[in-house]
Amino acid sequence: MLALAAPSAAGAFLLSVPLDCDLGDDCYIQQYVDRDPGAGAADFTCGPLANNGHKGTDFAIPSLSAMATGVNVLAAAPGTVTGVRDGMADIPVTADNAPDIEGRECGNGVVIRHGDGWETQYCHLKQGSIAVQSGQRVGKGTVLGQVGLSGQTSYPHVHMSVRKDGAVTDPFDPSGTPTTCDAPDATLWEDPIAYQAGGLISVGIDTAVPDYNAVKLGPPPIDHLTTDIPALVLWGYAYGGRAGDVLRIDIAGPSGFRFTHDTELDRSQPQLYRAAGTRNGGKRWPIGTYTGTVHMLRDGVEIDQRSVMFDITP
Repeated sequence: MLALAAPSAAGAFLLSVPLDCDLGDDCYIQQYVDRDPGAGAADFTCGPLANNGHKGTDFAIPSLSAMATGVNVLAAAPGTVTGVRDGMADIPVTADNAPDIEGRECGNGVVIRHGDGWETQYCHLKQGSIAVQSGQRVGKGTVLGQVGLSGQTSYPHVHMSVRKDGAVTDPFDPSGTPTTCDAPDATLWEDPIAYQAGGLISVGIDTAVPDYNAVKLGPPPIDHLTTDIPALVLWGYAYGGRAGDVLRIDIAGPSGFRFTHDTELDRSQPQLYRAAGTRNGGKRWPIGTYTGTVHMLRDGVEIDQRSVMFDITP
């Protein structure tokens, strides 16, 4: 993980996180601005968390259930709203019935002018959630709408673009110089944001391997099981996976119960899901409290982990 860069000089244009969430807990950064000037793609660290030509930072939430509950999108800095769009359906572009979005790839969104040539744009908001109008003055933290799935997207997130005099600016390294793969000298974030080169979105326990679509939807948590269940399965939903990464699935329980399984990724994947578990051979499971932990390892070093606790009772 790169060292944190300091915010730009006092009085400079600074940004706050544009979601009402705890970054690294119930939201995460899926993609950064593409800093590769050629046909490839690289984020400001020379890492792979960018698509070719990506012009913003994607702040994502863990599930469609979280989207349905509602996560507010916030103005990252004070300014004046200069454009809004609403009315586009929350349909992933991969769906068979996805509408034609040519020229409307941003989906439902808001544009804010901040002065001195600075502008921010917020894309993929939930249909019917836009809470501001053109010409309105907003403060930092004003609710603009909610995270959605409109426009050119396949997972719920807000794509925030930052522009200076019309040119795309990377808020993690606004210098505009070619990326050096090192920590930048300064950022536009008023509170420095650590770069996370992949990690776990969520983990859960089940009695069978769940469907991937159910995991993305956000299955209800299971924290109470009985001794006659057929199997114990632990799953992990992750982002930024690289070929060679290992997802270690570990379940520990009473009476010395332990199950561990490693899965090595054979290719890089923006988002991924792995599950593993064990049967109890027709016997009853030990009564007590269990802990399931999913570890994400890269080159033998843990880059993230998440745990879930649950009880097995008679």
